[in-house]
Amino acid sequence: MDPLQWQQRLRPVLTPVSRLYERLMAARRAKWEAADSPAFRPSRPCVSVGNIAWGGTGKTPIVDWLLGWSEAHGLRAVVLSRGYKAAPPELPLRVRTSHTPGEAGDEPLMLALEHPESVIMVDPDRRRSGRRAEEDLRPDLFVLDDGFQHVKVRRDLDLVLLRPDDLGDGWGRVIPAGAWREGRETLDRADAFMIKCPPEAWETLRPACERRLAGFGRPLFTFALRPVCLRSLHGNERREAGDFAGGSYAVASGVGDPVQVVRTVAAFMGYPPAETVAFPDHHAYGAEDAARLERLGMPVICTCKDAVKLRDLPLSDVWALRVEAAFGPRLWSEAAFPGWLDAWARGKGLIETDSLSRRCEAERP
Repeated sequence: MDPLQWQQRLRPVLTPVSRLYERLMAARRAKWEAADSPAFRPSRPCVSVGNIAWGGTGKTPIVDWLLGWSEAHGLRAVVLSRGYKAAPPELPLRVRTSHTPGEAGDEPLMLALEHPESVIMVDPDRRRSGRRAEEDLRPDLFVLDDGFQHVKVRRDLDLVLLRPDDLGDGWGRVIPAGAWREGRETLDRADAFMIKCPPEAWETLRPACERRLAGFGRPLFTFALRPVCLRSLHGNERREAGDFAGGSYAVASGVGDPVQVVRTVAAFMGYPPAETVAFPDHHAYGAEDAARLERLGMPVICTCKDAVKLRDLPLSDVWALRVEAAFGPRLWSEAAFPGWLDAWARGKGLIETDSLSRRCEAERP
């Protein structure tokens, strides 16, 4: 039986445990949010990207977008990441492109490769990594990855990502009776909600968004993952879908939602893959996996997250699909997310009203 079905059947038994867990999390949050707590208070603005539930909500694409936004505004950003499943040789670890996924974690390494102008710090103790970054790097902006429950670091902006299921049957159902890490009252601390939703699904999802979230008085922004290009696993060669001339290809992934990966790749290519190979989330690829992909005898397309773990293996025709967050319909905000974030940054003195446009003018020949 599916684990979710077991959870539903046992919900009457699990709900009292959920209430206890919820109270414990509330007490923990109150302790660290007290004025005299030993929480780390960054001297520069800090943006938290987090969620209320376990599971993938698109946090990494939003962090990726924030780093691109920071670089476009000439800001030096530092990401504070715990480094899921990483075994850093030192703590805190400033991620370099020479580090392995096992040392840095696949997602921090991917961000470091994509954004050489930014700094990615890995440490389970993000107070320690934040203090080190302040002392050594003097950043303009901190980005707290998976930070909604990481109350040991103060933040100036809380972006809380939701799943469609969070607005339906999963609403308010705390571990172990559901997937939520905290009770729904913590959503009062959000500054904005974000949800990964393709534009064509918005009208179906909108009523639930209005019913569940209107009372919080916060804006809601939707986003989807937009394919940009294919990039060679070894080097910077790029390809477009047309370069494959309709030939067979395979999709390989080791992520939480392999079905979504296949859909995204197929939409970019314009036709479905001939083969799909799904590995477990955060899979540690080895020689046997490389041999399996080579035996397919066709180009293989993977995610950028998988690419950082495949790049050192003997693979001849593997391409990483680069995607980026593209913002769509919104509620309770006149401005789209980039404009809304610009207004927040101006209020914090991070950017000037027309700083980006002036710099672009200055760089023209």
